[in-house]
Amino acid sequence: MKARNSSSVVRERALLVQVILGRQRIEDAADSLAELERLADTAGAVVVGCVTQRRPRPAPGLLVGEGKLADIQLACREGNANIIIFDNDLSPSQVNNLDLSLGIKVIDRTELILQIFAGRAKSAEAQVQVELAQLQYLISRLPTSEKQARFKGGIGMKGPGESPLQLRNEPMRRRMRDLKRKLEAIQARRQQTRGRGRWPLVSLVGYTNAGKSTLLNAFTGADAYVDDRLFATLDTKTRLVHLGPERMAMLSDTVGFIRDLPHGLVASFRSTLDVAAYSDLLLVVSDASHPYVRDHLRVVDETLREINAHTVPRVMVWNKCDAPDAVAALPELQSEWPESVAISARDGKGLDDLRHRMVAAMPRWARDD
Repeated sequence: MKARNSSSVVRERALLVQVILGRQRIEDAADSLAELERLADTAGAVVVGCVTQRRPRPAPGLLVGEGKLADIQLACREGNANIIIFDNDLSPSQVNNLDLSLGIKVIDRTELILQIFAGRAKSAEAQVQVELAQLQYLISRLPTSEKQARFKGGIGMKGPGESPLQLRNEPMRRRMRDLKRKLEAIQARRQQTRGRGRWPLVSLVGYTNAGKSTLLNAFTGADAYVDDRLFATLDTKTRLVHLGPERMAMLSDTVGFIRDLPHGLVASFRSTLDVAAYSDLLLVVSDASHPYVRDHLRVVDETLREINAHTVPRVMVWNKCDAPDAVAALPELQSEWPESVAISARDGKGLDDLRHRMVAAMPRWARDD
């Protein structure tokens, strides 16, 4: 699957499948499926249809029921689909069974996100982080059964010997160890330089596609890549921003968060995400026009807690405030978060108010020369 569109490349045709389990609300499921469609578009696929099923629990072996499996086969034929993307996480056996039953490549939401990250990673650090996450995902999908013949130890060798599975996995595990050492070295270098800067550090955090890179560009005149697709930014960019007389700050963009972000990605990108944990202030940027903005904020809070950034002072920023849906939603949002600021990063509206709010919220300012 290609991560970027191109008129000279034949885009894959994807059928989306979602199994709504237990008591999941239909509205939440619909939002998740719409997000999956955007993820597929970001990865370069054309969505040709969607199939959903509500079940009290997953069907053994296939996740979906036998009848729904026939519906999926029919939808694939009608849409000429050549890939099926599940909105649910699939076990290795489920992927294998679905592949055999449908005769079409099957991936899940996690693998789709990993593919997008692989296509968007530009810096050497981001590429190392993505490769590590991919290897962690791949090795988790391999069989774990040890019911295989072992190469018995000879004279002077201890233990039961190594299975063919262990021998096959060892090159991947060795590569993962090498990548982890590289990331640890990067993190160690960053920790040595933290706290030496003259100006406070402010990090932009938030749900993917909330407008963080657009805000960075508006504040600093930077050239951060902006795209109306998910995960436009994987590489951290930091720029100096002027907030007032003798008031400057280093403003840093970060990778966007998303629901069900694979744990391996969070772990692999810890050296990048750590910038939020070491910041003096967080600007939590949210798309005020999105109908599920509160759910997005919950995901942001959970991710900040996972990377130990939940205690950093923060300012709530409602972006896209001039969109019709945002105009209707803002009175209630701002009553829930009285200290929040409404802006339009694209048009520059509200940026002066945000500067004043940042100065008021900043816990410290570095010494003068």
